[in-house]
Amino acid sequence: MRDKLYDNADSFAMSFDEEWENVDCDDIPLKIDKVLELLSDHPFLISNPKNARKMAEFRVFSLKKFQ
Repeated sequence: MRDKLYDNADSFAMSFDEEWENVDCDDIPLKIDKVLELLSDHPFLISNPKNARKMAEFRVFSLKKFQ
């Protein structure tokens, strides 16, 4: 997905999920930080960093997507 990045939440969510699977870290908040660092060039994270973080936390904590 890294070849097609768009400035929208769906593109960010797909990229976040992809990177999440590749980061080995048991500390969930730290892992979120690491994934966001890897995605630092994503257009949605650049244009809307607060919402990108909220979306990441929502995916991990509220949806419990990765448990």
